[in-house]
Amino acid sequence: MENLETIPYIIYAEATPNPASMKFVANKMLLGKGASAEYGSAAETEHAPIARRLFQFPFVKNVFVSSNYITVTKHDAVDWDDIILELRSFITEYLNEGNLIITVLPAQNVATDNTFKQTASVNTQHNAPQNEVEAKIVEVLEQYIRPAVENDGGLITFKELKEGVVTVQMRGSCSGCPSSTMTLKAGIEALLKRLLPDHVKEVVSEAV
Repeated sequence: MENLETIPYIIYAEATPNPASMKFVANKMLLGKGASAEYGSAAETEHAPIARRLFQFPFVKNVFVSSNYITVTKHDAVDWDDIILELRSFITEYLNEGNLIITVLPAQNVATDNTFKQTASVNTQHNAPQNEVEAKIVEVLEQYIRPAVENDGGLITFKELKEGVVTVQMRGSCSGCPSSTMTLKAGIEALLKRLLPDHVKEVVSEAV
């Protein structure tokens, strides 16, 4: 039976609801379960070799890495038709050369095991719940919302509950996505208000 480490990376591109973001999906995990990292500029990529290399492309605006995919957000001046093959080829070659992906996750500043390029410490990035209601909100986000958001190349995390207002942060393709407001209000807010009617009045998104 072929060892997972010997199977080459295969990358395919998948559109997201955000026209500026493209999801590059691998046939193997890139980070450990629950781990993710986002970079808005080359200056933030000291511990993210793959993101640092991606920012060498002048059209790359944002890089988000999670589980088995990399979401790249481009500048508006270029079309995906002109760059998608170049990016997919680069990511495939980079990974199959055995290069490191991320050595330290930015949120927890925890070093990963560099001997395995695809490993990383678990990092859900939710703020720690302070009571049972907040714990329930995190549980709902993890069980019902996060899988769908990740499928679209993004991530949603809980920040706080204050006077009935739930504040979340949306990353990856969800950041700046034209349809994210509809997702927030028609999907996330409606679900939380239905499950926790006495505690949730509104859901808002805070910029990362």
